[in-house]
Formats: sequence, structure tokens, C-alpha cells
Amino acid sequence: MANMTPNRFGQLNQAGDPDALFLKVFAGEVLTAFDETNVAKSRSMVRTITSGKSAQFPASWKGTAAYHSPGTQLLGTGVGLNERTLIIDDVLIADRSVAQIDELKTHYDIRSIYSRDIGMALARAFDKNLLQVAILAARAAATVSGGNGGSVLTDAAYLTTVANLEAGLFTAAQKFDEKDVPESDRYVGIKPAQYYQLVASSSKVIHSDYNPTPNGGYAQGKVFRIAGMEIVKTNNLPQSNIATGPAAYQGNFTTVAALAWQKGAMGTVKLLDLAVESGWLIDYQCTLILGKYAVGHGILRPECAVELKTS
Repeated sequence: MANMTPNRFGQLNQAGDPDALFLKVFAGEVLTAFDETNVAKSRSMVRTITSGKSAQFPASWKGTAAYHSPGTQLLGTGVGLNERTLIIDDVLIADRSVAQIDELKTHYDIRSIYSRDIGMALARAFDKNLLQVAILAARAAATVSGGNGGSVLTDAAYLTTVANLEAGLFTAAQKFDEKDVPESDRYVGIKPAQYYQLVASSSKVIHSDYNPTPNGGYAQGKVFRIAGMEIVKTNNLPQSNIATGPAAYQGNFTTVAALAWQKGAMGTVKLLDLAVESGWLIDYQCTLILGKYAVGHGILRPECAVELKTS
């Protein structure tokens, strides 16, 4: 009797590893969940390195112009230069184990739930660290001598009164303009409570008389921009005293109400991009699935960040 040739639907083009496509499904779910959850990565500077422990981001300040007197030799004028060094952290891993017996008993795909959770966990950590760095940038001195540092605005009513929050965001935009921060790629990070206060208020933010182009709406529960800055709703804006994790991300953030930043405020250096692995552990009779990355975050241009705080 001839042997049966089963359709190995996990193979790539019916050849090679019979689990190849299964692993890619897992990887795709992690990557999708990471991209859906992360709000800060695409709104900051990112650089990839292939080896080493750090990367340098050069910074320069404005040069000057002067009137020339005939016959006077031109010797060139100096421009302030400096750099920021971003150091790679330890590998960050989100791992989940699936016992074979439990997987056999369950009536739904538990691996897809775990893989999505892995992506979201890594994205939250990435966002939290990067937003903490942005707030620390707002408190930092200038990168280049003679340049501008960050800005901190204080109003006890930022979290409770919409008009005060709006006024603070316009002041933040003014600070950016006064420091010659590019008008493109400006963002505002706020918690959901403040976001929906902006939507529900009868202010000018979504009022059609002040916004010829729709700026969100009461029915949709959306608000897109204030003072030209994109509004980003996030649960990852820190509002506690963080004293654990890498020292570069620690700080007392208990009074943070909102954060305005431009893309150049903070940066990320990547040594190991988001990667996923899955393996059968025979001695534990379970499958270990994990996602990981090795990156580092840091301050780049403090003048591109404004912290709004309550005290």
C-alpha cells in the first residue's frame, strides 16, 4: 500500500520546516499589537546600530551673520556643536508559557491571546520610557552652549479646568516658536480624562465656527489638534514617582498634567529590533513564546519639550 502524502500547511511553498508559517503568524501578531499600542516611537528620532553599546546624536546651534567691511579678511565664524549619547539598555523580554495539557483542553486559541499580550506589553514599556525621557527633556538644560533648554509650565487647574489646559497648550506652542522649534511633528500627550474633557467642553477646540476643517467632534469623541499640535491620547504618560528601572528614565512625575513635544526632543537607538521566538520545552511539557528588543532612549533637544504640571 502506498504511503499517504499529507498536506503540511505549515510549510513554506510545501517545502522545508513544517512549522515555518505557524511561527510567522505568531510573529505577525506580536508586531501588529506592538504597532497598534505604541504611540511614541513614530513621534521621536530613531537610529539603528548593528554593534556596540551606544550611539551619538550630533547637535548644533545657530551661527551668526555680520556686515563685512571692504578689505577685511573673512576668517569664518564658529557654530556651537555638541552631542547626546544614547546607551543601549539590557534586553527587554515579555515571555509567556503554554502548558500542552492546558492547550489541548482549551476550546480557543490561547497562543494568539498571549502573543498579542506580548506585543502590547513591550509597546507599553517602550512608550513609558520614551515619554518619561521627553518630560525629563523639558526639565533639562540646553544641549549646546548658548542654546535653549526645555520648558516647564505650572497651573494647578491643568487637570480640572479645560480652559486652563487649552491656554497652557497655546503657551507651549508659543515656547516652541520662540525657540525656533520646527512647526512640523509637534505633539501633545494627555491622559484619557483630559482628552475627553477637551472633546466634551463647549470650547473652541472642536467648535465649527473656529475650525473650518473638522477638528474631531462631540459625536465621534475625537479632537485632533490644538495650536497646530497633534493630540495623542495615552495611558502611558507618567504621573507617579518612578524610582525603578534604568536611571535615565527615573524621576518624580507625580504632578505631570500634559506633555508637548516635537519629534527632535528624544531619541531611540536600536541594537536588536523587535523579535519573537517560540520553542518546545520537553522537560516542562510546555511551549515558551516570547518577544524581545534591545534599545536605549535619551534626551536629544530639550528645547523641543514642554512639561505642563500642576505644582
